[in-house]
Amino acid sequence: MRLWQLIALTILTHSAFNGSRMLMSLFAIHLHASPFTIGALMSSYSLLPMLFAVGAGRLIDRIGSRWPMFGGGLAVTLGIVLPFALPRIETLFAASTLIGTGFMVFHVAVNQVVGELGRAEDRAMNFSWLALGFSTSASLGPFMTGLAIDSIGHVQTFLLLSVFTLPPLVALWLNRPALPRAKVRKTSTAGHRVMDLLQTRELRRVIIASGLLSMGWDLYTFVIPIHGSRIGLSASSIGVILGTFALATFTVRLVMPLLVRRVTEWHTITAALLIAAATFSLFPVFTSVPLLIALSFVLGIGLGCAQPMVMALLYSSSPPGRQGEAVGVRTTVIHLSSTLLPLVFGALGAALGMGPVFWSMAALLGATGYVVNRQTGGR
Repeated sequence: MRLWQLIALTILTHSAFNGSRMLMSLFAIHLHASPFTIGALMSSYSLLPMLFAVGAGRLIDRIGSRWPMFGGGLAVTLGIVLPFALPRIETLFAASTLIGTGFMVFHVAVNQVVGELGRAEDRAMNFSWLALGFSTSASLGPFMTGLAIDSIGHVQTFLLLSVFTLPPLVALWLNRPALPRAKVRKTSTAGHRVMDLLQTRELRRVIIASGLLSMGWDLYTFVIPIHGSRIGLSASSIGVILGTFALATFTVRLVMPLLVRRVTEWHTITAALLIAAATFSLFPVFTSVPLLIALSFVLGIGLGCAQPMVMALLYSSSPPGRQGEAVGVRTTVIHLSSTLLPLVFGALGAALGMGPVFWSMAALLGATGYVVNRQTGGR
């Protein structure tokens, strides 16, 4: 199997997933949903992944990645088609739960495959290429979704997004590219506990830092459509702002394969936390599209540079044969914050406006960056 083939499948599936998140928010706003309802809707993307990510990782460790990727992609497809068939707010909750759970399984499986490819010293570079693929789809999804909403409407855009998931399903069904088979396990997984993984200090630190970075990423995706709608921006403008963030992650990840051997993992992660804190604090101050685009680009640079380093550290810090489970633990932490934060910040936004939401996130990221830098010494 070649890495670029796996990345191509990921780009198509993630484009549909990422576009659906923006589409769900804007369609809910179109249906006159409150910020709290939209927060609950975004939380439903993460509820079941929070509960089942570790189990999915253990399953992938045992049986390999092909069928979990196929099943996850099929769930994403069905979830996106559902609002097209039944365009109601109640349907959006069922659809977002299905899409979020399906993509969680797909995502854990993809990372497991990439971690197994090549030599250990190439792992950070391989994850950088995968992250570059995610950036491509993260830019494509919102940009295409915003244009489609303005052109053909919300409901028809759901059908358009579902088309992107079909080629990966066909390829996985035919096993093209051929994915690596699961490695033989010498011990049963029955005695394995999550706390055993978290006793490893380096792995625990990686999971906490990556959870905070993903929290900032998810909150940005949640609040920008609401903030943009409140200040009177069109769906296309919001899509361009979100797409600029993704373009920035693409730009920084394009050069990451050249930098992975010149910068340290923890130095990169600390810088990402502090850059994100600074940009979040400025979002409520500006309402013009060019300035929001500039802030989104800087935030994308900060958050985008950390992902390859996080995944390389996560894989190298995990016990042999439990890398999928470790990715599942990280995914659980991420989805726990993704479930709770939209509810908390949605309620905060409804009561006090979006300014306190941005500033609270900035304070949390800045404090975490300071603590991480103290504990790791920037290494």
